[in-house]
Amino acid sequence: MSLGLTLAILGAALAVFVAGIGSAIGIGLAGQAASGVMSEDPSKFGILIPLAALPGTQGIYGFLSGFLVILKLGLLGGQIIQPTVQQGWQIMFAWFPVAFAGLVSGIHQGKVCASGIYMVAKQPKDMTKPLVMGALVETYAVLGLLATVLLLNGIKL
Repeated sequence: MSLGLTLAILGAALAVFVAGIGSAIGIGLAGQAASGVMSEDPSKFGILIPLAALPGTQGIYGFLSGFLVILKLGLLGGQIIQPTVQQGWQIMFAWFPVAFAGLVSGIHQGKVCASGIYMVAKQPKDMTKPLVMGALVETYAVLGLLATVLLLNGIKL
């Protein structure tokens, strides 16, 4: 395996890994809040699921960007492309936007969603308000994904 291919695969793996960490922490924060609320009122399980799950999207974005690298390199079948070392470095660094936006926004989205869960515990009719607040944080994860996709598309192999 060439150094260029190794760097590109490492970049794909790091995109999945770093964005996934943000999602895991965010879901953990929201899940802890939801578990506390459900210990007092188990009937709120269904209404709390969207808020608890929302921070998981950053991990999906990281996975999607890693999958795009795998497709670009032809690793799922056909001819495997052997990028030059320079192209490998370009792919390696194209993961930065999705990974770090996913890491930071996943954690903060988890905090926003945890606060929203406490709000829904007291006012179940106001479910959409904390979802909108969580979606505002989501904007930056989506921008990170978009930047990574644009960077990957700009790399010619």
